[in-house]
Amino acid sequence: MPFIDSHCHINFPELANNIDEVLARMKQNDVQSALCVSVNLADFPQVLALAERFENIYASVGVHPDYEHETEPSVADLVALAQHKKIIAIGETGLDYFRLTGNLEWQRTRFRNHIRAARACGKPLIIHTRSAAEDTLRIMREEQAREVGGVMHCFTENWDIAQAAIAMGFYISFSGIVTFRNATQLKEVGQRVPLERMLIETDSPYLAPVPHRGKLNQPAFVKHVAEEIALLRGISVEEVGRATSENFARLFNTAKNPQ
Repeated sequence: MPFIDSHCHINFPELANNIDEVLARMKQNDVQSALCVSVNLADFPQVLALAERFENIYASVGVHPDYEHETEPSVADLVALAQHKKIIAIGETGLDYFRLTGNLEWQRTRFRNHIRAARACGKPLIIHTRSAAEDTLRIMREEQAREVGGVMHCFTENWDIAQAAIAMGFYISFSGIVTFRNATQLKEVGQRVPLERMLIETDSPYLAPVPHRGKLNQPAFVKHVAEEIALLRGISVEEVGRATSENFARLFNTAKNPQ
């Protein structure tokens, strides 16, 4: 049963320097495609180039909330860049109050612009939130993010936050963190999220799942996330792979963006 890595950064040097091997390992592990996610506009051409080069790689456009000193993309900038047929999402965007402190109004403004761009071009959002769940949900509501939906990527929050996001039409994506022994709260969320609202990802090159924890992560390892979800829910890994792949195609409209 094929899997899809719904969030990775294979344009980062750790993976890009061995890209042919990375894709070969994907194939060996039944990972049929992956979404390479943009974190800033300076490196966006690399992200797009990978999507153009490889049929089974998709891309997004956006600026991550951790990138403080970036030139702020306007709504028009993001909409223009999103017109390419291999760009299937806006992001990653959102709020991160863990790594940065002080007046973070610029993060909230950037997040609003990404939501407005997503609504303008009709493409879903990839949302990052860390230590900022309440503000993230508030801005999603205020900016009517439900109009386009999207995914709460690398989810680490509790069930209440998951429910609130799902109520706005968002999917919950699990990374290798769900395989960590001490991720008790997240494992509970993994048991409770409706299968039809779930995605799986690696966030590679970071957060390698067990049994590769501490090593360089890569899209091939997304199957271990699926295995953990299957174990938690008492279902087959094939069912997890099928459901999450169908969810990916539905959310990102890839049936109309053929490989």
